[in-house]
Amino acid sequence: MRAGYSFYMYSIAIHGGAGALPAQGLSAARQQQYREGLAAALDEGYAVLERGGSSLEAVVAAVRVLEDDPLFNSGRGAALTREGGAELDAAVMDGGTLRAGAVAAVRHVKNPVDLARRVMEKSRHVLLVGAGAEEFALEEGFELVPNAYFRTAERQAELELLRSGTSVSELMPSPHGTVGAVARDVAGNLAAATSTGGMANKRPGRVGDSPIIGAGTYAKNGVCAVSATGHGEYFMRLVAAHQICAMVEYRGVSLAEAVRQILHERLQALGGAGGIIAVDAAGRISLDFNTEGMFRAARDSAGLRQVAI
Repeated sequence: MRAGYSFYMYSIAIHGGAGALPAQGLSAARQQQYREGLAAALDEGYAVLERGGSSLEAVVAAVRVLEDDPLFNSGRGAALTREGGAELDAAVMDGGTLRAGAVAAVRHVKNPVDLARRVMEKSRHVLLVGAGAEEFALEEGFELVPNAYFRTAERQAELELLRSGTSVSELMPSPHGTVGAVARDVAGNLAAATSTGGMANKRPGRVGDSPIIGAGTYAKNGVCAVSATGHGEYFMRLVAAHQICAMVEYRGVSLAEAVRQILHERLQALGGAGGIIAVDAAGRISLDFNTEGMFRAARDSAGLRQVAI
């Protein structure tokens, strides 16, 4: 990592999924579409930090852009269950207060990340699921959309391929894709947000690591903020996001080394695949994955700006 980080540096990183890339690779036009989508989300979140906004506001803003982009597996364009519907999960965590909010298996909430934040800020709970989460959404004035809003022709084709036993890597770059963001604001506050449609062809009611605090999403001021993407069952079994922060806080391991150990040693030993984005107390960013690719981007006030597949 680059040296020279000041206390006042702010930074943000995002991911749009990790997994196998198509056998023929992504066309130049397709790569450009993904890069533009990542850049739009990155810049939306960074703009919040640049004007002095909080890390929580920044990660929610970035993830909302990705939820609205049908290229990514969250919100519109989410992976479909084996019955052809979309069931969405999301979580946010504020590192300054250790408050968190999450929703799972929601079917009609346009931007689940916004509802997760509302759970954190306006309820006594951390995690609401299914009909209970959507009842809360209505009470809070959220506009619900038909489940068909989330379904795209590409995701329908992906589901049909999986039903036939065909690998989806020919069609979709990220069958386990999830979107997320981590950030450090100018005041030193850390935050994380993650949102997903889950695994394609999953059993209805399946919930992965994204809305599980400590598994796919975690943030603690003075330590780090983490968002994961990949095969969620493995991240849950490791409590991966919290493990990374614990290694940094209690063992004095660098963030990059903690992420590397979790991904390339512990997760891989279980047979798990995926990627992690994280930011530490100084604003240093780590982007790592043990798959063929990960859609990712990062930007900080020291001049870093990168978008990569």
